[in-house]
Amino acid sequence: MPQPTNQEQPRIILGIDPGTMATGWGVVESTGNALRHLGHGTINSSNAEPQAIRLSRIYRGLGKVLLEYQPDGISLERLFFSKNVQSALKLGQARGVALLAAAEHGIDVHEYTAVEIKSAVVGFGHATKQQVQIMIASLLSVAGRVPVDAADALAAAICHLNRQTFQARVTQALTESLTPLRPRGSSLR
Repeated sequence: MPQPTNQEQPRIILGIDPGTMATGWGVVESTGNALRHLGHGTINSSNAEPQAIRLSRIYRGLGKVLLEYQPDGISLERLFFSKNVQSALKLGQARGVALLAAAEHGIDVHEYTAVEIKSAVVGFGHATKQQVQIMIASLLSVAGRVPVDAADALAAAICHLNRQTFQARVTQALTESLTPLRPRGSSLR
């Protein structure tokens, strides 16, 4: 009887779409090739609040999500370069808070570019946010409209799960191809 592979073990990934006004989060479980939506939401802040208060709200909110779902890993969009320096700095701060929350809970973080995330979900790296929302709802059988930030977070989680599954298949194929073959006529004793 074949031994179960890592693909068959359930894995839970928390995707995070950081932002200081709205940080999206989404939790997806994968068993084999099946994806299951466990939850999603946004951590919202007011523009009237000081940046430190917004970052604290993100940190506490993500801490609650981490405790509730206890993910095996976190998937996050890799920082991009922006023409607007202020926006890039604020995004970097929100990402830093997400990284801190992950580190304090001892959870590995996996980062992907926006193009990799969109390609994993929509099949096109320059898909619109609406296209991502539609595919997330379809792939995870989510009823109702998923908020943009939560859809992006769910897409990040799916991207990582797809990458893990692909890497496991490559490893398995390499292992099988490197297994020495017995010469013809040899017997097992």
